[in-house]
Amino acid sequence: METHRLEGVTAELGVMVESLDLKHRGKEENYRPYLHMTGELRSVTAANALPFGISQVIYSPGQGEKVDAFYEFDDQQLVMLARKGYFTSRFAVPEQVTGIEWELPATMDVLVLAPSGAQTEDDPPVVFTRIHGIGGLEIDLESSGYDLAGYFADHSEDGVPRTEAVVDARELKARSDAINSLFTEDELGLDTDIKQIVGAPVPDAAPVVDGMNAHLQQIEAEIAAERERYRTERASTEGTTENLYLKRVAAPLHSTEEQKVPLAPPVPVREAQLNLNLNLDLELELEEQEREIRRREVAPVPSLNERKRQVTQRATDLGFGEDGEQGLGS
Repeated sequence: METHRLEGVTAELGVMVESLDLKHRGKEENYRPYLHMTGELRSVTAANALPFGISQVIYSPGQGEKVDAFYEFDDQQLVMLARKGYFTSRFAVPEQVTGIEWELPATMDVLVLAPSGAQTEDDPPVVFTRIHGIGGLEIDLESSGYDLAGYFADHSEDGVPRTEAVVDARELKARSDAINSLFTEDELGLDTDIKQIVGAPVPDAAPVVDGMNAHLQQIEAEIAAERERYRTERASTEGTTENLYLKRVAAPLHSTEEQKVPLAPPVPVREAQLNLNLNLDLELELEEQEREIRRREVAPVPSLNERKRQVTQRATDLGFGEDGEQGLGS
């Protein structure tokens, strides 16, 4: 069977883009932004005709390979993104660039198997293609011809309409649990209040400072509540750091502390123990008082005759006899 093998063929890929995400490089590249594009390969078109007059290979939906491409912005495009509000919270990837087929540059290797016998419509050649780096195509404005920075909406302060700014402010208040009134200023009579305030004399500086302090305290309370609610949501979400700490660290520590705390005895047992302790203390105190009284008691001093008698009796007991007794008495 006749075969044709070609390598490094310049081609153009037809990719049905499914998602487009804005990502950033690492710290060593100063967190430079780029776009990560994912999609499905739908066609491969060679820059030059292949053997047997083949110019394009088409894949049915669901049959093509997955394509990952990374779009790098140049310096001028980054400046454009910054002017469009890249550093604002409203900045987002445009949705109109997904769900359509893009043409991306690539190189490929081709293997063509000639048909058996004479070429007919019922017996076409077999073509195998291998796209270089299909899981990580690197493209930019110059290689692809797409200026993706131009597709981003302008979210800068000058580019945001007045109504959009009001909506964003209301959404921000809603996320902070502020109450959005359902009534207009006319229904609430705010115009009258405003006129009265404007026509009133200028208040002293002290009430203004007090009002600012109260407002700052309210803002701090809202921020603290928002932070606590965020921490609670994180702790209840599976897989988060707070959830793992709550389940694997805090819970075992709490159970260990509960085991260490002794259980309090019932009320009758505690009363009996208290009475027993009081009785023991009372007995010990009485014994101590008795010993102290015995120590303080002084025995009466014996007379001279009594002392002689005791000495004589002691000598008799020791066996000195009458001589010893007379000597003691003289």
